[in-house]
Amino acid sequence: MEHKRLLSAVVLLGLLLLGSAPPTQGARILGILPSIGRSHYIIGAGLMKALLDAGHEVTIVSPYPMKDAPAGLHRDILLPDLAAAHGVSGPDLFQYKSAPNLMVLYLVYSEIGPQTSEALLQHPKMVELMQSGERFDAVIVESFASEVLYGLAEHFGGQLFVFSPFGASMWTNELVGTPYPYSYIPHTFLSYTNEMSFWQRFTNALVGHADKLYYRCVFLPQQEAMYRRFFPNAKLTFQQTLESVRLAFVNQHFTLSYPHPYAPNMVEIGGIQIQPAKKLPADIQKYIDEAPHGVIYFSMGSMLKGRNFPEDKRAAFVNVFRGLKENVIWKYENDSLPDKPPNVLIKAWMPQSDILAHPKVKLFITHGGLLGTTEGLYHGKPMVGIPIYGDQELNLARAEQAGYGVKLDYDTLSEETIAAAIRTVLDGPAYGERARLISDRYRDQPLGPAKAAVYWVEYVLRHKGAPQLQSPSVRLSFVQYNLLDVYAVMGAIALSVLIGTGLMLRAVARRLGIVKRARPDSGQKKRQ
Repeated sequence: MEHKRLLSAVVLLGLLLLGSAPPTQGARILGILPSIGRSHYIIGAGLMKALLDAGHEVTIVSPYPMKDAPAGLHRDILLPDLAAAHGVSGPDLFQYKSAPNLMVLYLVYSEIGPQTSEALLQHPKMVELMQSGERFDAVIVESFASEVLYGLAEHFGGQLFVFSPFGASMWTNELVGTPYPYSYIPHTFLSYTNEMSFWQRFTNALVGHADKLYYRCVFLPQQEAMYRRFFPNAKLTFQQTLESVRLAFVNQHFTLSYPHPYAPNMVEIGGIQIQPAKKLPADIQKYIDEAPHGVIYFSMGSMLKGRNFPEDKRAAFVNVFRGLKENVIWKYENDSLPDKPPNVLIKAWMPQSDILAHPKVKLFITHGGLLGTTEGLYHGKPMVGIPIYGDQELNLARAEQAGYGVKLDYDTLSEETIAAAIRTVLDGPAYGERARLISDRYRDQPLGPAKAAVYWVEYVLRHKGAPQLQSPSVRLSFVQYNLLDVYAVMGAIALSVLIGTGLMLRAVARRLGIVKRARPDSGQKKRQ
């Protein structure tokens, strides 16, 4: 009996092994990570690291070097002047708070995206790579107003993948045919949640359609002109290149945002940058361990600089922190902070995820960027948020709706509002409980973002582009996709039926004498 059970187990194991996906031999992968925003790079670098750990050979074109990359499989083609040209070392991005969010979106379309793409394609190192004759199995490009760069896939002979640091943005959805219902999916640059009032749905639909109209009628033609200039020998047209996207990764997860109706070749990898917590630098570890009442971590991200806070707002934070029993770790990009309280530690750079992983960290004060909020939720930390531009309003509206955070208005920041928000979150246990609940939900994944990303890249390569994943909607025009031609014919048929029915009823009524035929005016005839 035992022998039969053992034999059955061996047979079952063999069948499982035979039925499992065949391994993909190490592929040559080119990663195009052009964004000047370091947070965007970190998402792309997390994806590249997952592929490196899986044994693939990865070349990365970016302004920033990859840290802790496996030796022998990794190559950086560094373009640091891309970042230098945009003043990443410390521009005052708080100025965007006074600009409408849609103005920031316009700058993405008109300046940030095109200028970054052009600078990359004209860079001597990139020109050298393009002229080298190298071939790659896959080309992975950041999807951030960078459509011209998708031409690199055909140039290097690889399958085209994209990743979106913003989650499921309109321009990424368009590439794979993911629908974007304005009834419950808020536009990335609006501060709505998935539960909208009538006027919010009205505004959301208006902004969404206007964005799509500008994207298709203004932005894409400009990108097509750049495509023809930089890829004059391309066999694919620009439209065919857009349709050749095999798979899109999005920096999102449904437990952290809202359920989305994804196409099969759109895959969530939110949190792919998060690694197992590493040992903290000795001074930070000591500072947290010796905090008797816990620690608050304060960071405005990689692009916004704490040192650029206006003096009155910086002083408000300083005065509030001085009155707290908790210690504060502040990512502050100067060597000194005026009137710094003794319970505040400042540093220009922080190992953010490792700090948030510490159990004594009780609160995360953030600008609401998707990278930071994802890391905060992964570690179950409640938040106080100060949105400035982009998707930060959206992310923090979600935090308030889900109950793990409080949003502060930058324009009305004061000692009173800051202190009230901090005490509301710290003294209300529900905020921490909600954050930990979402953390538990997020961590409950069959593979995790890194292994899922590797699986789908290898799947597409194994299946020669995996056309079975692609939605035919990407080849439909606006009229066809929205069935406007069908509805027009339906309307014409319905109108024809109504007119025909009316004429028939009128004829029957005349035949029955219900309606008499109109006769000429006899008086008029006499006058003639």
